[in-house]
Amino acid sequence: MNKEYNIGSKVIMKKKHPCGFNEWRITRIGVDIKIECLNCNREIMMPRIEFNKKVKKIF
Repeated sequence: MNKEYNIGSKVIMKKKHPCGFNEWRITRIGVDIKIECLNCNREIMMPRIEFNKKVKKIF
């Protein structure tokens, strides 16, 4: 899978957020990646290595 993404890219994660949605927008990229849920607008940060394991699709 293509692992190239930028700020503003939309991603689908393997597990759903507790709100029931699994589409996210990338808002920060560095050692950690910050993503925002497109349904409830909550933001979470996770290490890049963990993000690469949990991402399902980048578009």
